[in-house]
Formats: sequence, structure tokens, C-alpha cells
Amino acid sequence: MMEILQYEFMRNALMAAVLVGIACGIVGTYVVIKRIVFISGGISHAAFGGIGLGYLLGVNPILVAIPFSILSALSIGLISKKAKVSEDTAIGILWSVGMALGVIFIGLSPGYAPDLFSYLFGSILTVPSFDLGMMLILDVIIILTVLLFYREFSAISFDEEFSTVVGVPTKILYLLLMCLVALSVVVLIRVVGVILVIALLTIPAAIGRQFTYEIKKLMLLSIFIGITLTVIGLWLSYLLDLASGATIVLVLGIAFLLSSLQTRKDVAEPSVAK
Repeated sequence: MMEILQYEFMRNALMAAVLVGIACGIVGTYVVIKRIVFISGGISHAAFGGIGLGYLLGVNPILVAIPFSILSALSIGLISKKAKVSEDTAIGILWSVGMALGVIFIGLSPGYAPDLFSYLFGSILTVPSFDLGMMLILDVIIILTVLLFYREFSAISFDEEFSTVVGVPTKILYLLLMCLVALSVVVLIRVVGVILVIALLTIPAAIGRQFTYEIKKLMLLSIFIGITLTVIGLWLSYLLDLASGATIVLVLGIAFLLSSLQTRKDVAEPSVAK
């Protein structure tokens, strides 16, 4: 394991794994508790429009994906809250429109998009130093926002209706939470891609929730699980010469399956003993 650290791209990949683990652990906790898993998938696919626009404008696609993802998240939130449209319908609309815009923008851009595949399916091994800096900044924003609104986010995650009754500005906080999901999506895109974002944003928190329901502990556990499994997936992809994003997701899926089986076994054993 240590010999691969002599390569700069591997050191960048490991730093990306840590930054990704922090983002998916914190925001993924709220995503799983509030049951808005598919919103992350909708935002990530809508963000593809921003990636395509970045290619068209000739700038770093991640820079354009940030405002595009936030706009998509706000649109999903506003449409589902204001209009007479269900949340899953709003997600489906923006999901397809975002992807369509991305395809059109890339088609209009001159030349060939050489690293487009990495934005679709992820490539943690090709994350440049600039993107690491962007990921660090986004992580800091996520951490500071959660620290400022920790109690409010916890309230709307468990019981939004009661929070509204007691005077909590739930609509504004919900939109702010959507923006955090959008920022997390941007952090994750370079690691697992648009297609696989939903896995890293949900599986670590889903595994952690099998062992604790306390939000602070769940966040810390999710961060640890996310970083550990991402590094394991990265190492396996290097050894076996496999696609890094897909390998990381498969490791996450296997870990979730094993933890679920172990949890059921622990629950069954006491009942058998009785």
C-alpha cells in the first residue's frame, strides 16, 4: 500500500477520498434521515448540464457545475413546495432536463471532450490539485453551515411539520439543506461521477445508521466509513486495474450487505436464546 504513495496522482486520490468522506458523511446523514435519497441523484444528473456548459464556455466544468447544481437544488425545493407538483415529479423533470442540456452543450462545444467519461462515472485517480482545492473549500462551507444550523437541520429532518408549528423557518432551512446536497454532489462528481453519486452520499450513512441513531455519532461514523471504504475501493482498483469509481461503489455495496447481514444475525441470536 505504501509504495503507491510515491505517485502524485495517488496522493491526490487519497486526499480526495478524505474530502469526499467528510462531505458524504455529514450531508449523507441528513439525506438518509430525511429520506431524500433520490434528490441527490436528481441534482447530480441535473449538474451534468453545468458540466456541459463548462465545456462550451471553455472553463473548468466543476466551476460551472457548482452554481448549476445549486440552482437545480433550489428548483427542486421550490417546485415541490410552491407548485402543485410532487417532489419525485420535480426531480424527474430536472433530472432529464439537466442531462439533456449537458448533451446539447457538449455537442455545441468545439473539439472533443477528452475527460467526459470521468465526469459521468468518476475517476479519483485523475483528480487535479485545483479540484482538490475546490473540494476543500466546499467541505469547509458544508461544515460551517451544519455547525451554524445543526439543531434546525436536525429538527426538520425528524419532524418538519412540528418544526413549522413551533416557528422554525422550515422552508428556508429545507432549501439551504438542498444547497448542501448540491455542494456535496459537486465534491463527489470527480470521484464516482454523475451516475454513481447517490451511492457515496447514502451508503456510508445507511451503514452507520444500523449502529446508532444519534446524529453527531452517525455523522462521525459515516465520515469514517466513507473514507475507509473509498480508500479500500481505490486500492483495489489500482491492484486489479479496474475503474476506480465503479470499484468504490461496489465496495460500498458489499460493505452495506455484510453489515446488514451481521445486524440481522445479532438481532436473531437473542431471540433464539430465549
